[in-house]
Amino acid sequence: MLRISKIVDYGILVLTHMAARPTHVCSAADLAASLGLGQPVVSKVLKLLAQHRLVASTRGAHGGYRLERAADLISVAEIIDALEEQPFGLTECTAMPGACSVESGCHIRTHWQRINLIVRRTLESVTLADMLDEGGPAPASVAAAGAVRPIPNTPNWSLSK
Repeated sequence: MLRISKIVDYGILVLTHMAARPTHVCSAADLAASLGLGQPVVSKVLKLLAQHRLVASTRGAHGGYRLERAADLISVAEIIDALEEQPFGLTECTAMPGACSVESGCHIRTHWQRINLIVRRTLESVTLADMLDEGGPAPASVAAAGAVRPIPNTPNWSLSK
């Protein structure tokens, strides 16, 4: 099953909260209280995001964190890259080439690489601003009826060459 980690989920939650108030400087304590998360987790997320220049920190009595750039200029892929310990990849060989002992003779590796590229490009095309959109994804009943709101700039999902 493909699943993002808790730290990425929390990071996107923190960033969307900050993006909703782009001029507001947020403290880790305020973010934790507003989002119902532990302050140590929020502090860890903010530290990693600051290291990757997604948020900027200000010291002092009125200090805190704000987005480093506009929400429409921050991709979900950048957030994942900032918060995950390993490079993005759906399989071991797409994340860290050379890590798999059967990699050189694997007959499905090129297919995983194509799938990985499609997923990566999609994550790059979805911005923090898209995640902030209050329209959000359609409920399952609406999606089943075919009325799904498209994500802007979504690449072609075809696996054909």
